[in-house]
Amino acid sequence: MKLHIGIAAIALAGLLSAANKEEPKEVQRLNEAATVFDEIMGIKERTIPQELLDKAECVIIVPGLKSAAFIFGGKYGKGVISCRPENGEGWTGPSTVRIEGGSIGFQLGGKETDYVMLVMNRRGVEKLLQSKFTLGGDMSVAGGPVGREADAQTDAQMHAEMLAYSRSRGLFAGVSLNGATLRQDQSDNRVIYGKPVTPRQILLEGLQPPASAQKLIATLNKYSSRRKS
Repeated sequence: MKLHIGIAAIALAGLLSAANKEEPKEVQRLNEAATVFDEIMGIKERTIPQELLDKAECVIIVPGLKSAAFIFGGKYGKGVISCRPENGEGWTGPSTVRIEGGSIGFQLGGKETDYVMLVMNRRGVEKLLQSKFTLGGDMSVAGGPVGREADAQTDAQMHAEMLAYSRSRGLFAGVSLNGATLRQDQSDNRVIYGKPVTPRQILLEGLQPPASAQKLIATLNKYSSRRKS
């Protein structure tokens, strides 16, 4: 009997392991994005200023992966966007995006690079809904200041529609993304939501987020649950 129980337990563990391995990479990326943001905001001094995060309309997170396909120098990366709903409280479900272009900004010298971008006004939100746009062209972007306080902002940063950050090998800094293009990834959204949905439905029209997005939304709420004007 004990032998049968042991065999059953091993079989169950194998099934659970297989189920986890079969989780779509699009869903895995949601959890990776949550982990990246939690780690960045947990840095004691060199992190995103709380004042800027509280004012941001949207956050874009592109987690780095251990694959050359996701290194940005001439390649591309995939990430997620979450925005504040119209009342400014909490965060929407995630919409997916890919970043493409040549050598994207200041590389910090590692094989894994994580990117976080803050969209600072409603005009920038509307541009996010386009099928494709260019940073520095269609949307103004600047490297964001680093530190608990936002005192180090320059005039360019204060007027930018987007502030961008990069982390590699533990180093965290503002980064220039001029010339990079962002495009919506409808196929990834379909996998995450289980049906065809548009970025507008997700980010502006209050579409119910899937259970797979709860960790990401909870992490964003942990650090900034309400927009401050």
